[in-house]
Amino acid sequence: MQDVDQSSKAVYWGTGRRKSAVARVRLVPGTGKLVINKREGEGYLQNNPRYLAAVKAPLETLGLESEYDVLVNVNGGGLTGQADAIRLGAARALCELDPDNRKPLKIEGYLTRDPRAKERKKYGLRKARKAPQYSKR
Repeated sequence: MQDVDQSSKAVYWGTGRRKSAVARVRLVPGTGKLVINKREGEGYLQNNPRYLAAVKAPLETLGLESEYDVLVNVNGGGLTGQADAIRLGAARALCELDPDNRKPLKIEGYLTRDPRAKERKKYGLRKARKAPQYSKR
């Protein structure tokens, strides 16, 4: 019975990835709450203004920050990767909400997945590119 009540509300999904972080973002009509992994968003992101600004940026671009609650499930990576993954997921969910939202989000760069990730370690090296010290004699 609870599923029927949930489906009557419009729910919009978006998935965001950054480095090894994966965020599944839901937008639900509400008052602008941010909930990350069942915790208050500000507490989860350690009240860091950079992370909070990144997460709220797509909604602020469209002026919808007080109309939707952002419910996030995120794992992997660190806080920077997670914040950027949430931003991408929120932007994708906003595109699902209304296709006209795509253009302003694209102009701001919120729909572009950042491809940078840690390079794998190669054999014979100490890290991805750091070689052991070499001496000819």
